[in-house]
Amino acid sequence: MQVLPYVDRPVPQGPRAYRTRLRSLGPLAALLPAAVIGGAAVLALHGSSSVGRGATGFALAVFAAPLLLAFGGPLTSGTAMFASAVGASAVLWFVIGVVASRRATRSPVATWRDFWREFAWPAVGVWIGVVAALGVADLVIGRALF
Repeated sequence: MQVLPYVDRPVPQGPRAYRTRLRSLGPLAALLPAAVIGGAAVLALHGSSSVGRGATGFALAVFAAPLLLAFGGPLTSGTAMFASAVGASAVLWFVIGVVASRRATRSPVATWRDFWREFAWPAVGVWIGVVAALGVADLVIGRALF
């Protein structure tokens, strides 16, 4: 029976460089889920003439840009309002990415899996807040949203 030798693959450029890469690219990586969800929202809303596609597109847009509601998203329109809401939401996701990258790299052997685990908790919290805000808006406006 032939035994294969164990090959220990080192961390490219060392653990310190890998941690630095996680800390520098983590905040930018945190923008990716919002960008993908926002792209899906644009695709759903573009040429939408059905209620289902409109509601799906709106829900995706609010999950991608959670501050859209704070800027008056469904009730007001205009390029400046949407640009401000998307910009502020990008800053929110970037800050969450900074915090997640710092928390993930507290361990000297941090990986991208650690980063996404640290990112998931605040992201889910933001999305729960969005659902709660939509529920409160539905109660205040009186069945105009759902």
